Amino acid sequence: MKNNRSFLIALLLTVVVTALYRVMPNRPYGFAPQIAVALFSGALFVKNKKWAFVMPLLSMFISDLLYEVLYLNGLSEIKGFYGGQWVNYLLFAGLTLFGFLIRPDKASNVLGAALAAPTTYFLVSNTIVWAGNGGYHRPKTFEGLMTCLADGLPFYKMGIIATVVFSCILFGSYYLLTVNNTKTAKVAA
Repeated sequence: MKNNRSFLIALLLTVVVTALYRVMPNRPYGFAPQIAVALFSGALFVKNKKWAFVMPLLSMFISDLLYEVLYLNGLSEIKGFYGGQWVNYLLFAGLTLFGFLIRPDKASNVLGAALAAPTTYFLVSNTIVWAGNGGYHRPKTFEGLMTCLADGLPFYKMGIIATVVFSCILFGSYYLLTVNNTKTAKVAA
């Protein structure tokens, strides 16, 4: 029972810390841990998939709530809640599916997903922005789509770096804790 309680506390802390990090001032745009959290929770909650979706969405919601409070108090130019935001939440829920394909003990699986998930997010989200105008008003041509994708490249670059870094932290910590617990259990037996 103690291990389950410790595990749940660790997951809750992960959600809170990643939410707080996302609203940290002066962090590079696009450098956020939420895609890595989606991958990690998808890999961790293979048997109880609803919890896999809860972690990244809860992290997003808490940080969006914090952004909204900061915005309403004149402390941030970034709004927490905006029209069409449900699409972003749907995309993050979808990224959790990549986590279901990960074997947490295989670094190559983690790296592959850490590259594939932000790439998918970049392509889908920027295509949606282009198709719906999203305030950028790019022409509905192939060139307009390419321009919209080019507009998002700085965010994509930081998204890739952030997902790889935070995936290393999350999966690496989990691996080290799992190995340590396995060794402790073998010694106790």
